[in-house]
This record gives sequence, structure tokens and C-alpha cells, in this order.
Amino acid sequence: MSTVPDPSVPAPVPPTPPIPLSALLAREDLALRQIAGPTAPDPAIHWAHTSEMADPYPYLLGGELLLTAGVHIAEAAGSGTYFDDYVSRIVEAGGAALGFGVAPVHDSVPRALVEACDAYELPLVEVPPRTTFSGVARAVWQLMAQARLAELRRVTEAQQSLAAAASRPDPVPSVLRQLAQRVGGRAVLYGPDGTEIASAGRGERADAQGQAQAQALARLAAVVRPARGPASATDTDPTAGTHLAAYALGTGQGFTLAVATPERTSGDHTIASVAAVLLALLTGEHQSGTGAARSSALVRLLLGAAPETVAPLLDGGERWTVVHARSEAAPAPDPVAASALGTALGSPLVDIDGDVVRVLLPADREVAPQPGWTYGVSAPAGPREWPSADTQAARALARARATRTPLVRHGERAALSDLVPEADAAAHARTLLAPIAATPALVETLRSWLSLHGSWDRTAVALAVHRNTVRQRIARCTALLGTDLDDPDVRMELWFALKQY
Repeated sequence: MSTVPDPSVPAPVPPTPPIPLSALLAREDLALRQIAGPTAPDPAIHWAHTSEMADPYPYLLGGELLLTAGVHIAEAAGSGTYFDDYVSRIVEAGGAALGFGVAPVHDSVPRALVEACDAYELPLVEVPPRTTFSGVARAVWQLMAQARLAELRRVTEAQQSLAAAASRPDPVPSVLRQLAQRVGGRAVLYGPDGTEIASAGRGERADAQGQAQAQALARLAAVVRPARGPASATDTDPTAGTHLAAYALGTGQGFTLAVATPERTSGDHTIASVAAVLLALLTGEHQSGTGAARSSALVRLLLGAAPETVAPLLDGGERWTVVHARSEAAPAPDPVAASALGTALGSPLVDIDGDVVRVLLPADREVAPQPGWTYGVSAPAGPREWPSADTQAARALARARATRTPLVRHGERAALSDLVPEADAAAHARTLLAPIAATPALVETLRSWLSLHGSWDRTAVALAVHRNTVRQRIARCTALLGTDLDDPDVRMELWFALKQY
């Protein structure tokens, strides 16, 4: 026995995406033809249902293409309100369209039914005699299966692109850009105090409608912001007719994601949920130790405790590494990008110092190159040696940038260049090499000749010149520099200068 649906309760819909009526009409094998009702907006068909009941309302869930051969129509139905009552009940139940089969009961679609469908704006489709209702239902499910496959492919591709965006040097803006692109709308990340941290996509307009949408997104984000775990809310922007959704990132720190889309589909919700999870990881504090323990360590340091006495509170062991990192994408990293870098390295102990991000992490954590970042890594050091390790990391980063190397580590044994301040070493190199600086060929020849231990032949091969050319250039360097290049001390000093030059 069927129950009458409550119009106040939204009708349930299957997980498979609906299909537009126009897609069904485009099937040439069915030869369907719409003869009444509006064509825009294109009705969405969730399923096909056949019924010959005079009142199909109790048997409809909403979104159906209702198929009938008109068996229930009495001979005198056209002279009364039968068709108006019939069509109004279908519309009241949420039916998407009506399909009327011509023959064997009726030779044509009753004119009164056409007029009623026009009056109630219910699409009316004529089903020709050679097309069976089961064939129409099968076509609906075939099209829905194709739509489902396309939606799954769209969601899968979006997940992959979002994951790739999260690994970029600017992960948060990249994720927002990908999200906005995949849902065809706008994505905004709000901070704990409700300020807009970053945004991407459509709708970033300065007119009244754009400002109204921005305010609507901010209000919806404020609804879910107090949530301590994942939460979401939806709404509709009345000024633009767009659909709004907000997601609490679940980090307990008040970050929220808000999305404005032209439609509200299950695929868009899935894609936005994936983005929310990634943004939660990027904005959340990495829990390698409790926040309370880190706060305690900070307080003790401020009150004069020695670093070695508070290091155990950081849960990192006795040896630590200092990492200096610089982004290739942005001149000054933002706090979210710095936090994301700390998460990737495995430490919440992150500091932004100008254009450099400094990270303190346990020595057993492996520092792997990250796309878009240049690293300088200190040697492992105890808490008492942290200031020296910080200097080592800074010098290693300088060498990495000078040599265009993604990562340079400071060795346990200090090199000569590590013992001389970088500025002093560079000034000494410029002074020493000034006599030949105006002739790059002499500088490069001297560099190659010294690196190859004074071999004329190997230097000639390396520079693709004749060995006599090498001899002439080295003789010229000797004269201009006023030094004896056979002296090992002179060679050592020149080699040091060339490495800083």
C-alpha cells in the first residue's frame, strides 16, 4: 500500500546524476517529440515510471518522466476538468515530464491534455507507436549510467588535480584555484577571525552583486566556523541565483572554506569536500608534540631557561636540524604556506624571517627536496648549538641559491668557506680577481685549469680550445694577477676566491 508523500519534505533522489530531458529527446531511436510545456530550463529526469492511474500522485516521488497510454482517460474526459486535475496532481507531486504513448488506446494525444500541460507548464512528450515504454525507461537508465560515469571521471580527475595542487610551492592558492575551476564557481578560504585569506574563481567582482555574494559567503562561513570538527552548511544567493556551501576544516582553529557554484550537484559537493580535507591538512598545526608542551617550552625560554632544558618538551630527541627554505614562487611566504612547508617536513616549529622560512626539526627527520623550494640544511646539533646551526643553514641556503641547487647540506666538518662570513669572502674575491674580471674567458680558463690540477690538455678539452690557447691565457692571468701560479698557496687562495666569485 502506498503512502501520500508530504510536499514539505524534499523528495529523495538517487545517487546517479539526473539527465536533461533534451538528452532523451535527442535519441533518434526513440523518436520522441515534445509537443507542450516549456523547454527552458531543461527539465531534469531522475527516473522513468509507468502508471495508468487516474491520480498518480500517491505513487510519485518527484523528478519522474511519467509514462501513460491514457487507459485511465474516460471518453467524456475532454469536456470537464479531468485533464486539468490530472496534470495538476503530477505537477504537485514533483513530476518532471509526462510521456503519452500514441496507440493502441488513442490515435493522437488529446488536445485537452496538451492545453493542460501548457497551462501548468509540464513538458509533454509524444511517444510514437513503435517506441515501447520499456525502451524509453531503458534509454533513461542508459543515459543516467553514462552521466554517472562522466561524473565519477570528473570527480576522480578533480581529486588528482587537487592533490597535485596541494604539493605546489603555493599550496593553498593552488588548491583554491583548482577547486574554483573544477566546480565552475568561486572558492574562498577564511581565517579564524573571519578575514578572507585567499580566494579564486568567478564572482570576484566589485559591483553590488559581487559584493552581495561575498557577504553571503562570509555569513555562511560564520555559521560553521565555531565547529570543532568537520561541518558544512548550504544556502542560495538570492541576488545571483548561485548555490553557496561552507565547510569547517575541522582543525579546531577556525579556518573555513566557502564555495559558490552555479549548480548544486553531488559531484560538486564531493570535490569541495576533498578540497576541504586538503586545506585542513595545509592549515592545521602538525601534531608532532602537544600544543600545551610547546607553549610550556616557549614560556620557560622567555623566563630564562636554557634551551637544553626545554628541548625534551618538544618531543624531538637530543639532536636537531635547522632548515632554511626560500620559495621560488613568492618573494615573501605567507603563514599558511610556511605552515604547509612545516607539515611537509614533519615539524610545527616554523618561523618566517623575511623571505626565508626557518624550520626546527628532529635530526632523524629526512629533509627531501620540495618542488618550488630551495633548502639549506644545518648539521645535526644539540639545543645549546642551535644558534650555530641556524648560521650553518643560512650559509647552506646561500650556496644552494648561488649554485641553483634545490638542497645543500652543511657537513659535520666545517669547510673553509663556512669559517669566513659570506660578505667578507665575496669582497676578497672581487678584489683578488679584479685584474682579470673584465675578461670572462680568462676567469673561466683559470677556473678550469685549477680544477683540473694544471693540466693543459684536459683544460683545452674542457674549454674546447687549443692547448696553446690555454697556455697563453694562463700566462696572461699570471701577468695581470702578479702572482706565481706554480705556488700551491697562491692556487689555493685563487680557488677559494673563484668559488665565491
